[in-house]
Amino acid sequence: MLTTYHQFCIETYQTEYTSHYNTLLNKQKKSAHSHSNLDECDREAQKSAIRTTFTQALQKFPDEPVAELWSAIYRAHLFRKSGISDLDTINKVISADQSWKKSSGHAFEEMIKELASLSLNGTNMEIILQRDLNTLIKAGELCNEPRDISWLKEQIKANIFDLYCIIKIEEEKYCFGCVQAKTSIRDRVTRDREPSIHAMQSFFWSIVFVLDGDFLRLPKFVSMINGGSEEFQENGWHGMYVLSIKEANDRIYPLNMDFNIFKQHAIQAAEQWTKRRQWFDRQWKAE
Repeated sequence: MLTTYHQFCIETYQTEYTSHYNTLLNKQKKSAHSHSNLDECDREAQKSAIRTTFTQALQKFPDEPVAELWSAIYRAHLFRKSGISDLDTINKVISADQSWKKSSGHAFEEMIKELASLSLNGTNMEIILQRDLNTLIKAGELCNEPRDISWLKEQIKANIFDLYCIIKIEEEKYCFGCVQAKTSIRDRVTRDREPSIHAMQSFFWSIVFVLDGDFLRLPKFVSMINGGSEEFQENGWHGMYVLSIKEANDRIYPLNMDFNIFKQHAIQAAEQWTKRRQWFDRQWKAE
């Protein structure tokens, strides 16, 4: 028998997917300069359904583990993608699984972008996707110094960071932060830590958003973030923001849906970057 939150996720996902898919399809049909692209509609509708369902599930079931809610949405995705409830048709399940991995990661990035930018409303800051930063650079609208631009281009080319922090100063846009957004980071924490260190060494704010912080039960991973151990003497990020934890631990912070702690840290980081960048090093920490 399905739990209440599983049933909620299945119904919400299906409703959101159908609504968004039909809206996109109708827009394409009405456009005189495009033809209907069903695959594109499917991808965008999937991302919207994942993002919306997860946001609503977090609000409706605040006491459920976020990893369980994310898994419930995965089941909803498999149910829709495969067309069967018992998931016995293995080829369809494999296809659905691959589709989930691709869509859910992008959906999580976009959800973080939307909620983080919403929290920054009224400030001179915003969070943008990697492709948006690339557009700014190509259009000559990013006003960082040439050394920064060159470094950022390398990160984009290597697809290192998922999001970037932007500040507007007298109508000119500057990038001051590099952001990773991961549904699960345990298996990639060593790989993701290295580029974060490089970002801090280049005097950028380097942070990571994580959905499932279960791996933080192991001291090794805590040390990889905070430093302080024989193996990992220094911190790997300026801060890690985790949806599935309730208590802060040095540079590891619990993240509520209002993103308020992120906003406060972003304000401090932007001020440090704009006024005292020469001291915006690896040791800097938001208060």
